[in-house]
Amino acid sequence: MPFWKPDPTFYPSPKMAMKAPREKLAYVAGLNPDGDQRPDALLVVDVDPSSSTYGQRVGQVAMPNVGDELHHFGWNACSSALCPYAPHPHLERRYLLVPGIRSSRIHIIDTKADPRNPTIEKVIEPEELHARTDYSRPHTFHCGPDGIYVSALGNPEGDGPGGIFLLDHQSFEVLGRWEMNRGPQYLAYDFWWHLAHDTLITSEWGTPKMIEDGVQPEALLQAQYGQSLHIWDLPKRRHLQALHLGDKEQMVLELRPAHDPTKTHGFVGVVLSLEDLSASVWTWYRENGSWHISKTITIPAEPAEPDQLPPLLKDFKAVPPLITDINLSLDDNWLYVSCWGTGELRQYDVSNPFSPKFTGSIHLGGIARNAAHPSHPDRPLNGGPQMVEISRDGKRVYFTNSLYYAWDQQFYPEGINSWMVQVNAGPSGGLEVDPDFFLTFDDYRAHQIRLAGGDASSDSYCFP
Repeated sequence: MPFWKPDPTFYPSPKMAMKAPREKLAYVAGLNPDGDQRPDALLVVDVDPSSSTYGQRVGQVAMPNVGDELHHFGWNACSSALCPYAPHPHLERRYLLVPGIRSSRIHIIDTKADPRNPTIEKVIEPEELHARTDYSRPHTFHCGPDGIYVSALGNPEGDGPGGIFLLDHQSFEVLGRWEMNRGPQYLAYDFWWHLAHDTLITSEWGTPKMIEDGVQPEALLQAQYGQSLHIWDLPKRRHLQALHLGDKEQMVLELRPAHDPTKTHGFVGVVLSLEDLSASVWTWYRENGSWHISKTITIPAEPAEPDQLPPLLKDFKAVPPLITDINLSLDDNWLYVSCWGTGELRQYDVSNPFSPKFTGSIHLGGIARNAAHPSHPDRPLNGGPQMVEISRDGKRVYFTNSLYYAWDQQFYPEGINSWMVQVNAGPSGGLEVDPDFFLTFDDYRAHQIRLAGGDASSDSYCFP
């Protein structure tokens, strides 16, 4: 029986979304590593195994200016448009909102007419963003029931506070700053929500001045990077609670809440512990009316010889895992953790979110390991698993290997040779690198991936 809904890629629940058709295209943010010589581009990759161009770049759209540094991007609309209180029920997943994290410019890109050759519909210049929000460096985009939410790392001068602003779903007009009362929140990075529980959660990285030229060793050793999660009243736009992870825990980054809207837990990755260079994943949860957080995964640093290490790490004689991304399958059972430093993608069974079980991993790249792809076993790779995306059915995991230009240069000073791969996930756990999917980029550094039609990190759901 056909199901009437405004866009066929919208699904009321994550269970229904898992039965969606397989993805055929992936959109990938491409950073030009040659500075101001040419613009960045949004790249289009064929991920349909029945296609003659499978695993190849099949299109792109170049940005109109140089110096944007494309990073994270998102859809204008998604399954949250089916929430009972959504004021825009007839939206469609059509536009990608692609910001320059360095320029603060936001590109509205239309994918409908020709998904392989998208076009730029509109550009929001930084002056408009600054004037209406007093924010800059847009980072994360999420399509909410009532608008497009965007996080920003700081103010136009490169200091704090960072926060969230809103765009109109249809006109893409900058509506203004979201927070009514921010409490102690100053640093910003990611945000997500539990829509059915009127709760928004934010994480912390650093101000633009603290990150744009790379990691600042003095600031890191003085524990000045992000250490907390913040809990917000979503409809009232007010800060409720800060969850402090500890001074040693630095850079509290990617947030992945449970997709099932009846649940009130989620996961956050922490890049580095000052105590022993380990990385960690923490589980947040609500209990007895308040929110709590606990460390549930620890990944230790790996010993290495100084001549294998960049200058920043030589004295430590170790490679930190550097968790730079995590992702959660739509059934809330499998968590994927990117260890960009050691070159490892880890999989955990998180059906019990308070006791994750390590179920598999693969290695590609890595600061010291330089692990090769099985299709080119004699070709050492650098970079490591970074931005990771999961297909809606949970069977395929895609990832790229570039983090952020200045940080790439610090940890991989030889220069990132960029690639994108696919990993196949077994139904009962376990990972295997797909030998037939290995895409290299000679002209760009690939970062975030979005799958046409939706993926595991694009949509929010209001029905279980």
